[in-house]
Amino acid sequence: MIHSFFATSVRRFIAPFAFLLASLAGTDALAASGSLCPTDTKDSAPRSIREEKFVRIGGIEQWVTISGTNCANPIVLIVHGGPGNPMTPYSDAIYGSWTKQFTIVQWDQRGAGRTYGRNRLLPEPDSRKWTPEQLEALPPLTIAQLTQDGVEVASYSAARLGQRKVILVGGSWGSALGVHMVKVRPELFHAYMGTGQIVHYTENERSTYETLLVMARAATDTKTVAMLESLGAPPWKNPRAFGMVRKATRVYEAKTSTPPPKSWWTPADLYSTREAELDYEAGEEYSFLQFVGFKGDGMLSTIDLHKLGANFDVPVFLLQGTEDLVTTPAVAKRYFDSIVGPVKEFIWLPHTGHDPNATMLDTQLRTLATRVVPITKQTE
Repeated sequence: MIHSFFATSVRRFIAPFAFLLASLAGTDALAASGSLCPTDTKDSAPRSIREEKFVRIGGIEQWVTISGTNCANPIVLIVHGGPGNPMTPYSDAIYGSWTKQFTIVQWDQRGAGRTYGRNRLLPEPDSRKWTPEQLEALPPLTIAQLTQDGVEVASYSAARLGQRKVILVGGSWGSALGVHMVKVRPELFHAYMGTGQIVHYTENERSTYETLLVMARAATDTKTVAMLESLGAPPWKNPRAFGMVRKATRVYEAKTSTPPPKSWWTPADLYSTREAELDYEAGEEYSFLQFVGFKGDGMLSTIDLHKLGANFDVPVFLLQGTEDLVTTPAVAKRYFDSIVGPVKEFIWLPHTGHDPNATMLDTQLRTLATRVVPITKQTE
């Protein structure tokens, strides 16, 4: 059994006609959604919203939540990482303060969280009891399908709230998926904000490997050095390799990073049942294996943002942890420097690794409020 190490934390290859078909497939969801913020009302009082439900996205029911104190506020769509690690269980604790200025939309991606639970791929709910044979026989996740899903969620969210565009915030895996989304449907987005920006599988993994090896040798950490040397430099075909290295990077990031509050990681009641926990773990297991692949041939191996081109039709804000060993600063900054767009800004996050902490969340909110909101007023 192969377990993800993400539990504690949290192409232009898609032809245009594919998205035409995808948008047609999502017509029912949009038609049935209706606007929660009717424009013909004479009541100018803020209208709060809290909606948690399954929405038909990409031909299946997917979990989408919407929360805010004023549905006329700008919409922020958060694209979670993992890919099997939705933030919906922790949304109130982490993003609750954001809802005063923004309407927050979260989405459990295909194969993850409550979306996995609604569309279980195996009858056995406990992923610890799955066999390797069962896992290898499961249907694949693809960046193409998840990009289509994400575009549908963005379209649905905008229509549901009576707006034309949303702000997209993606972290880690969600940053790679987010770039694909804004590349294929830029007219849906005011701006893109990425943290822990994944750029290119080999480029990212080699930088992580080389940086960690230097740090481990300097610390005379013979155990980590031996592990890294036994794996060899990436790309890897061993599906355990990514998780092994990620476990080590967390140890080293913790030495120089400010940890998040422990209170963040207490799931809300809806996500605290045994059934919900099993669904989360099962989705995490399935998505992680689809990410790395059994032979190093998962979605991760196909990520190459350079192939999508350097030109962006939307403003781009990249926030980078100075201590990030997964998406290292050098790779992120090099990618940022190549970007051509209407607005771009690179913001350093001191004492921050790859995973969220207060510095990351505070800087995201401040940047959204001071830099992105003025853009939304220009682009509406």
